[in-house]
Amino acid sequence: MHPNAERVAKALLDRGATGTIVELPDSARTAQAAAEQLGCEVGAIANSLVFDADGTPLLVLTSGAHRVDTAKVAAVVGAEKVRRASPEFVRDATGQPIGGVAPLGHPAPVRTLVDVWLDRYDRVWAAGGHPHTVFPTTYEELLRITGGTPAEVE
Repeated sequence: MHPNAERVAKALLDRGATGTIVELPDSARTAQAAAEQLGCEVGAIANSLVFDADGTPLLVLTSGAHRVDTAKVAAVVGAEKVRRASPEFVRDATGQPIGGVAPLGHPAPVRTLVDVWLDRYDRVWAAGGHPHTVFPTTYEELLRITGGTPAEVE
């Protein structure tokens, strides 16, 4: 298993999560690619998107069926400007590459918003720290293990 996925697996275990890392045969850099491999709706994929909120990392876990409204997110977090982070910013904040960013297992805590839309699914899938890894969870568990704040992000 990739070292990033091992860190995420340890973080899941440490936080009492019920899901374990699943290695996919192909890269799942997009919600659509993950959904196709898992045989689930794209909306059940918890995309981990990192933004630059006035210079501070912000992780938004959104349904794969949504696009994030950065103006809405800025209002939620009280930032003047929220914009997509560069690949370097993402790796510095999470230790993980774009396309594989997990909701946990980062070098330091990252403020997190969790799309309320994900609550519509009994099971959601999140990235496991590498583009070939994911893990199953629930909306409530995702909130608990990330310390995230529920939010409308679309």
